[in-house]
This record gives sequence, C-alpha cells and structure tokens, in this order.
Amino acid sequence: MRRFVGITFGLATQFLFLFMVWHLFWFLKEGYRHHAVGFLWIDVVLALQFAVGHSLLLYPKIRSQITRWLPSPFYGSLFCLQTCLGILFTAFCWRSSPVELWHFEGAANGLMTGGFYGSWLTLLYSLNLTGLGYQTGLTQWWFWLRRKPIPRREFNPRSLYCCMRHPVYLSFMGLLWFTPVMTLDRAILTGIWTAYIFLGSYLKDQRLLFYIGKPYRDYQSKVPGYPFIFFGPLGKRKSKPVPVKTLERVRTPEKTSV
Repeated sequence: MRRFVGITFGLATQFLFLFMVWHLFWFLKEGYRHHAVGFLWIDVVLALQFAVGHSLLLYPKIRSQITRWLPSPFYGSLFCLQTCLGILFTAFCWRSSPVELWHFEGAANGLMTGGFYGSWLTLLYSLNLTGLGYQTGLTQWWFWLRRKPIPRREFNPRSLYCCMRHPVYLSFMGLLWFTPVMTLDRAILTGIWTAYIFLGSYLKDQRLLFYIGKPYRDYQSKVPGYPFIFFGPLGKRKSKPVPVKTLERVRTPEKTSV
C-alpha cells in the first residue's frame, strides 16, 4: 500500500505540474485581464502566499523537519506540489483592474510578445541545465520507483551559469515584465514577485553555500548573480574562508546543484 501511494503521488504531481504550466502560460500572457474586477488586496495576498510558501519549503531546517516523516525522494514532489497549488490558486482567484499603466501596440507589442515567448524558452533551457527532473521531483521519484540510489550531482556550472548565477529567476522575471498591457493588478503581481525573485536569489546563494561550501564561494567570486550587477549580495562576492563545519557537512546528491 505504501508503494502504491508513492507511485500515485509521484505520477499525480507530474500531471499537476503540466496542468499548472499550461494555466500559468495563459494567465501571464493575457488571462489576468479577463478575471472579474475585485479588491486588489486579494491580489496582494495571492501573490504573497506563493512567495512565502515557496521559500519556507526551501529552508534547510524546515526540510530537515519534514523529511523526518516524509522519505527524502518525495521531498522534490512535495515542493513541486506546493509550487503548482500556489500558482494555480493565484491564477484562478485573481482579481483584475481596468486601470492600465501601459498598453503597447504595433511594433512595441510585437517586441513585448517576443520577449515573453523568449523568456519561456530561456526558462526551460535554464531549468534543463541543472536537471528539470530535479526541479519537479521526477528524477528523485524515478530512482525511488526503480529502487536505485540517486546519483551524486556534481557542482559544475555551464552555459548560462557561467555568465550569471540565477538564469532561471531572470527568465521568470521576463515572464512578468514582458507584457503589452500592464494593468494595475498585473503591476502588483510583477512588483511583489520581482522583489521575491531578488530576495530568493540571495537566499538561494546562502542555501547553496550552506550545502556546497567553498566551491560555491569561489563561484560567487567569479560570476555575478545577474548581468550588470557589480556590487552587493547579488554581485560578485569576495571569496572568504568557509567554516569548517560547512566543509565537513555530508551532502546528499539532490542538494548540490545550482
């Protein structure tokens, strides 16, 4: 029975992920404009609930607590489940606003639309560089299904990761900003999620430094978080000694990726 539940949970999560991607695409493309007009504080709550829930599950201490009762191979699926439900809840309950901050037509409309599609392609490519299956929990679940240990993931930045530390976040930011019509409600979503992306980038740096140690610190000293950021926590970081406890920490395979 436990194995049946595990198989069902893994499969259901992957189908839910595909369902979420479909609805997220249309919601960000133009669907937000066709929802019922309502109180914008609802949108603020919707945007925040995804950001907060997404961050909490990534926090090492919370992960440690959850994996006391949830087998580690299913943590990726749990994270994917939270991500999907948070985004779908936002998309389905969104309230629109008739106020427009910009409305591009003609060539400008084409550029914005092209940027939106380009951001999707870059997002999928960036996710694939570090293993899309790890992002959705599919890889961990697949090795569990075959009763095989998960192979160790080496820290080996390549392609876009040689130019910036967070191409996935930058691509997602493009999905938010590249829109021909920026309504007031869309501006709320864009503002909150953009702030979360920058905060999440910093937290991800700290998390990977915690798991990987000195190799990631050296990587930070050579590659900025984003292009044209030359200072601060998302610029290049000066290399400094990493505590011995961090260097000696046992790293699990799914925790050592960019």
